Amino acid sequence: MADMLRNFSPDQAGWLFMWMLFVMAIFMVAIAIERGYYILVRSNINASRFMAEIRKLVKAGDYRKAVALCASARKKALPQVVMCGLKKVSESDSIDFRTIQNSVDEGTLEVIPKLQERTNFLAMIGNVSTLIGLMGTIYGLIEAFKSVSAPGIDATMKAQMLARGISVAMNTTLLGLIIAVPAILLYTFIHNKTVKIIDEIDEHTVKLINLITGNQ
Repeated sequence: MADMLRNFSPDQAGWLFMWMLFVMAIFMVAIAIERGYYILVRSNINASRFMAEIRKLVKAGDYRKAVALCASARKKALPQVVMCGLKKVSESDSIDFRTIQNSVDEGTLEVIPKLQERTNFLAMIGNVSTLIGLMGTIYGLIEAFKSVSAPGIDATMKAQMLARGISVAMNTTLLGLIIAVPAILLYTFIHNKTVKIIDEIDEHTVKLINLITGNQ
């Protein structure tokens, strides 16, 4: 670890690659925290439990109370979409399937881009970090080969230059992988959770529309 930290010093070969990777690590942590909070805390809800309450109110014809229940959790993704459909029903005595569907689609189109934005940056950071580490590896190997073929340098100095070049190659590769592996794991986890929320929206809104139109 101490050897890796030394490679951040500007007097070390390959320091630029180390700092580039450090910047990528900062972005990875920031995006992971923001997306993790938005998806897991702000947008996520127990869909089955929430929709069970909504269905009870819809069957009873109490659409205004159903809208109020959605409003109490409006920052959550599913309630926000459901509320769009319920509002149309509560504002009209007679409403058809297409009107409710359009209202739900409008709410869905507002919610889904917010769920998906910036998550792909984690995958990009994972790939770019690996490539930056590879660039540092190639640079370190070039420095190592130059030391071997350099004329007029004693064997001790060549050995030191060779070791320095290999150190750059190995440390940049290692740091790139240290950043890339968590970035890809976090991307996969957050992406799968996002897909689950979107699937819940699709499933429960279709069931709700069928229930509402069946009650008309």
